[in-house]
Amino acid sequence: MNRCLNLKTMAGLARRKQQVRCHHPDPFNPQTTKGWQAAVKEASIPTTRHDEEVKRGLEIGLPGASSIEDKTIPTFSRGELPHFAGINTFMKAPYVENIHDVGNFDATVIGVPFDGGCTYRAGTRFGPQGIRRISALYTPYNYEMGIDLREQMTLCDAGDVFTIPANIEKSFDQISNAVAHVAASGSFPIILGGDHSIGFPTVRGIASVTSKRIGIIHVDRHADIQEKDLDERMHTTPYFHATNLPNVRPENLVQIGIGGWQVPRAAVGNMVERRTNIFTMDDIEQLGIDKVAEMALERAWDGCD
Repeated sequence: MNRCLNLKTMAGLARRKQQVRCHHPDPFNPQTTKGWQAAVKEASIPTTRHDEEVKRGLEIGLPGASSIEDKTIPTFSRGELPHFAGINTFMKAPYVENIHDVGNFDATVIGVPFDGGCTYRAGTRFGPQGIRRISALYTPYNYEMGIDLREQMTLCDAGDVFTIPANIEKSFDQISNAVAHVAASGSFPIILGGDHSIGFPTVRGIASVTSKRIGIIHVDRHADIQEKDLDERMHTTPYFHATNLPNVRPENLVQIGIGGWQVPRAAVGNMVERRTNIFTMDDIEQLGIDKVAEMALERAWDGCD
């Protein structure tokens, strides 16, 4: 009996050794994992601008001390590294002090330190500083996406708009001037706020330098489409006034994530009257992020240039 049992056990073990487990993908097969595809793709991304940055850093920041073995390290920090040092621009992008030079870059970061539109919690005037500070931690290379911002586009930081803390409308005018200048130069403006009221002057700035129609995708929990709040154009009102602009139609406003206990009823009537496009968090859970993104782009682009 024991001999038969042992033979059966040995036969079973032999069969198991011959079995191939197929329920997990082969991690080294580019056809099965995005992780391996991303690793392989990295070699195709150039390092030209990185090399130029290192060379420039050594020229203007002095070669490193003789004890430094890595000869790409200068005496003074003049590039991406180390992340804790250097002038704190957005992602260590070049600072363009002369605003007339922004047209030499594909995109321009603009800080808007303004929280005069807040009705409850102030403090976002320090937002641009905070965003720049944390951005220093990141590299321009994204592994999964297989892109390197430094190599595949040009980015600069133009500093902050001079906002007027005690005057909402004057600050709006300053913001629109700044955004209009950058947009007119051909550089794409990237705005660091700031409270949500700055959405209106930002859109107004872009709309003022083009006759093309503009679509908006607004990701928020709040509707931000009242006409006024506390008798002013505040952080709850930007997209009411943005969609009053001649080339910004409310039909091209898409609002994602709206809901909860902080949507003022005063805003809901405007959403219905203007027939904006609204997705709640329930919509996102039921339809999925990819589908909502597809639908949002379709509606924001509809009839736009």
